[in-house]
Amino acid sequence: MAESGSVPHEIRPLSTPQTLNWTRNELAHWLVALVSKNENVVIGIDHCFSFPKSYMERYKIGTWNVFLEDFQSNWPTDTPEATVEFLRANNSRTGNPGEFRLCERWTSSAKSVFQFDVQGSVAKSSHAGIAWLHYIRRQAGQKIHFWPFDGWQVPDGKSLITEVYPSIFRKRYPKECPTSDQQDAYSVARWLEETSRRGLLERYLQPPLTQEEQDIANIEGWILGVT
Repeated sequence: MAESGSVPHEIRPLSTPQTLNWTRNELAHWLVALVSKNENVVIGIDHCFSFPKSYMERYKIGTWNVFLEDFQSNWPTDTPEATVEFLRANNSRTGNPGEFRLCERWTSSAKSVFQFDVQGSVAKSSHAGIAWLHYIRRQAGQKIHFWPFDGWQVPDGKSLITEVYPSIFRKRYPKECPTSDQQDAYSVARWLEETSRRGLLERYLQPPLTQEEQDIANIEGWILGVT
């Protein structure tokens, strides 16, 4: 976390502060409590928020809200003791590694949300995390704006939650953390703080998309910083 004008600092899990790793359950509850304090915050999460348009067409899903409901019913990774590996072994509701979102095709290295078991894969974290986005959306109500699904402009008085890709920011800053995961979090938090403080965030919230591309991104989502 980075407050305005400060360098990022690490927040340890509230229940077990001596450890490094949060559970997604803990993090989701912490984020809901954070945005409920009536303080505007910007939250970056490093996993896909949605699936490719081809998946949506295959299963006749027309909106992101419907996608969240459908995903949670087929991949209930927000339930106790549910794991991606167990659900994956017994689940035909998926896609193939050749399916990409538009924003992923705009980058040089982003991988498909369906590409498991390779270095740098985002598939497992996305399948583990999307159900918790559904939880945050239900609990946070009108306090939070999921970009770009709730619109490309963020209304005053709302916190912003967005998908980020640390590889975009990682090399901009000197190494400050002992592990690559910690450094990724540091880099994202520092970039979000600097960009917000300098009044430049709005520029990144309006990537140069055609109307057709924007319509695709309205359901597939977009990676903040990809332009």
